[in-house]
Formats: sequence, C-alpha cells, structure tokens
Amino acid sequence: MLLLAVDTSGKQGSIALAECRARENCAVIEVVPLAGGTFSAQLVSQISALLAKHGHSKSDLRALAAANGPGSFTGLRVGLAAIKGLAEALQIPIVAISLLEAVACGGATGGRVLAALDAGRGDVYVGDYELKPEVLAHSERLLSRENFLAEARDAAATGKVVVTPDPVLAEMVRAAGLQTVLTEYPNSGAIARLGWEHLQRGQTVRPEELEANYIRHSDAEIFSKPAR
Repeated sequence: MLLLAVDTSGKQGSIALAECRARENCAVIEVVPLAGGTFSAQLVSQISALLAKHGHSKSDLRALAAANGPGSFTGLRVGLAAIKGLAEALQIPIVAISLLEAVACGGATGGRVLAALDAGRGDVYVGDYELKPEVLAHSERLLSRENFLAEARDAAATGKVVVTPDPVLAEMVRAAGLQTVLTEYPNSGAIARLGWEHLQRGQTVRPEELEANYIRHSDAEIFSKPAR
C-alpha cells in the first residue's frame, strides 16, 4: 500500500513516500525536504514530482498521513489543506499525527515519556505519553520553561523519561540534574511510519475532521479577546 506523509509544521518541512504492508513496518521510499516560507508554492508540485520519480501517480495512493502540530500556524494550514484536498479527490483515509508523539516514539522504546519541543517565547510544548504496544497520550500542553522544569523533576521522580530534539531544552534539563534523551527532530518519514501504525488500528479522520493541533492560541485569537 502506498502512503504519502506531509509535515509542514516547522521552519523546514518535508514529504515522504512509503510502501506499507500488513504486519510489517512501513518502508520509507524517499523523504523530500521542503524549504520554509514557500510551502504553498511548492507542496503540490513536489508531491507530483515525488510520485512521478518512483513511477506512481496520485491515484496509486491509498492513505495519507499529516503532522497536525504543534507548530507554525501558516505552515500547518497549508499542509493540512493539501492533505484534505487529496483525500477528498481520491477518497482515501487520513491519519493525523502529533509531532510530540513522534518525538516521544523517536527517543524511547517503552514506558512513560515526557516529550518536549521548543515553542518560542520562553515556552515549551510538552506531551505526556505512555508507550505500550500502542501509544497512549495522557496530555499535551503549553508550559513556561520554569513549569516545564518542574514537570521534568516530577517526571524523573516517577520514572518518566524526558525526550526532546532541542539541544537547549536537553541541556536545561541536564543542568537541573535530570536525565534526558536527545533525539532527532522528526520528519515526514517518522510521520509515515507512525501513520501506518495508526492506520492499522483504524485511527483515521475524514477531511472535514482534520484540524491543526496548535496547542497555543494564535496572536489573532489572543488579542481579539475582549478585555475584562
């Protein structure tokens, strides 16, 4: 089964094509990087070029996987709009994957995991996961760095592993005397593999149900709230 994965959540993005078979891991055929700031101009053409390079067309796709956040508001909107359009046109399922889940699965093989991503503005995206044969998400939140360190201390006391692809966050946790796992930042290849796992469990969404998992409110939402 041919699966296409898209990640436009960050400053840089990527698309991946994968061949997936029942009871087997998804074999990623190729990951193509996308330059940040130009997702809307290049995403559709890059998908077509990737498929053609490997002798396929859009009609050969059987499923789609998308990183749905947290991350860039504009980038996520572009990527998810493209996925929705493809799914509607081809009548194929979509799997939405949290980047925090991808971080957790990329840095640990089991147990409870605290996944962390730099959210800018002194904040941290934090996901609390339990890695069983399948992944169980307990929470995803936006915390200040101070509250994140407090959460990391609590995590260490209860046997949780802190996992992050961000060297600054990793060093901050280590400086507090806590252990952490520094992992690679997940790309669309990781999204494809997780997407296949979710797909086999029937964890799909319809195009109209696919939404970005921003966690943080946009500036427009924050500043449009009436003063009390």
